Amino acid sequence: MKRYHLTTFGCQMNAHDSERIKGMLEELGLGEATTQDDADVLVFNTCTIREKPDQKFAAHLAQAAALKARDPLKVIAVGGCYAEAQKERLFELYPYVDVAFGPGSIPHLGDWVGAGGHAPRGRFGEWESFAGDLPAHRERGFQAWVQVSMGCNSTCSYCIVPAVRGREQSRRPGDIVAEVATLARDGVREITLLGQNVNSYGRDLLPAVRTEFGELLRACDAIDGIERIRFTSPHPKDFRSPVIEAMAECAAVCEHAHLPLQSGSSRLLKLMRRTYTQERYLALVAELRGAIPDLALGTDIIVGFPGETEDDFRETLDVIEEVRFDSAFTFVYSPRQGTDAAAMPDQVPAAVKSERIERVIAVVQRIARERNQERVGRIEQVLVEGPSRTDESVLRGRTRRNTTVNFTGAAAAGDLVDVRIEGASSTTLRGAQVAPGTTLGAGAVAGAVTA
Repeated sequence: MKRYHLTTFGCQMNAHDSERIKGMLEELGLGEATTQDDADVLVFNTCTIREKPDQKFAAHLAQAAALKARDPLKVIAVGGCYAEAQKERLFELYPYVDVAFGPGSIPHLGDWVGAGGHAPRGRFGEWESFAGDLPAHRERGFQAWVQVSMGCNSTCSYCIVPAVRGREQSRRPGDIVAEVATLARDGVREITLLGQNVNSYGRDLLPAVRTEFGELLRACDAIDGIERIRFTSPHPKDFRSPVIEAMAECAAVCEHAHLPLQSGSSRLLKLMRRTYTQERYLALVAELRGAIPDLALGTDIIVGFPGETEDDFRETLDVIEEVRFDSAFTFVYSPRQGTDAAAMPDQVPAAVKSERIERVIAVVQRIARERNQERVGRIEQVLVEGPSRTDESVLRGRTRRNTTVNFTGAAAAGDLVDVRIEGASSTTLRGAQVAPGTTLGAGAVAGAVTA
């Protein structure tokens, strides 16, 4: 049996695409190799949203080239956003790459493998099918990604995603609901709905099947067996009242939202073409928390965008302090070829960007630690994911608010258990499993989530 090895870079959509690539290759008769040395086909699913993934990918590809030099029959395949951005130039940069494909052309890797190498070396530039329609190899039987759309119609000045994933294409709602129903029958308890901008889902569909995202949440919530529903990523400009109402009213939809801010400066937000202001963002936060009082909010922050002044940066810090995010992904701005921001004047010096990212991380971590410490004494429902990465005698799972919990107890992966929270850091909670129906003890914080 021939074997493949897949390396994934980047976002959750890439993680989903990689599960589909694995499922497709396995359906063609390939087995999964644990190392690149043991694989006949080396697949890289790439990201190009920032400079760091590009550099990481180049290092991995150099290792693959060395393996191919020793064994010329090894096949190197490169997919994902970096492949789409480079197109045929990829073969000039890396002549040892055998085949490449963009995010909308994933099935062509299967065509190439099935045809024994006679398919075109590269397939780019047009959306052809949803990866979500391919078979999947999931890492966990009780959790699943569900693709609802692909591509993005926004025109953020720093972002290359529309260029490499194309304009937004929504899957038919019937296909999504049918997939979720099948997942539930297979034992999946938690799904995450995926799209570049899930909140604008359905607007490109014909009137006969048009379904907005709030309606899709309700349809998934109605499926027996699905106990947790998450989604990512929304855009603040499209986060409208019907979605907020569905989040508040649907029992399975988790009390968590990832709401990218990028900058707290309205001036910079306009340069970024985010189409909202600081004031509009804060109003949305207030509406969300008014409807869902125990909501956890995550975000994305970019520091060092062209033209960012100290005053702009301080506005970002002020918004972080006001909103009090539970988590944040923080990034140093890196120019992406072909984006408008890359050609903007007043690029921020590297030393200034470095100093600002350290300051923003310090604030984010302090607030996240304080927010997590507020959970101490509560009983949280935790979906068990397996043993802790650092101590196999301890279990690891996630709360509905998407916080990692390490805890002592006796449970299997996929179980939903109650955990009393005993400690907290900026990124994790710590606790002990309790019997179902256990109530809060004296002095514990009121308002705990109980199963």
